[in-house]
Amino acid sequence: MGVQGTGKTTIGSALAERLGVTFIDSDDLHPIANKAKMAAGTPLEDEDRVPWLKVVGATIAANAAEGRTTIVACSALKRWYRELLRSSVPELQFVHLAGQRDLVASRLATRQHEYMPTTLLDSQFEVLEPLAAWEAGVVVDVADTPAEIVEAVVDYLASAEPTASGTVGG
Repeated sequence: MGVQGTGKTTIGSALAERLGVTFIDSDDLHPIANKAKMAAGTPLEDEDRVPWLKVVGATIAANAAEGRTTIVACSALKRWYRELLRSSVPELQFVHLAGQRDLVASRLATRQHEYMPTTLLDSQFEVLEPLAAWEAGVVVDVADTPAEIVEAVVDYLASAEPTASGTVGG
């Protein structure tokens, strides 16, 4: 989870490869209307996100029902979004890829996204509710390299209490 440009797809796919599990980019699950809205530079509202988040949660749950662990790159910016996802998969763990706005903006300046303009970064930081101490997951500083982030998450998963939240990296 995290705002655009924090490396959700990069880290998620590398972590899935490292662990030998399934990777899904939740961007691929957005309806066309959401993609068009973002491409026009308009931030999504909660009513835009709820159906999408339900699809994301159902996809994770379907994979879990088939015995497949899934890593999903998903912004999940608000706590209640994460709770909605957990309603489908209660044991869900979150990796909050967190970074300073200036660092994230500098990374966005060097990439092209299919429909997510860099002008939406500020709105994402405004909406972001960082991972709370009571939420299952870990906060990782994106100033580290992708390899360091993946190793930090692997270490966290190997040693974590399922309901504990922690911070690594930086």
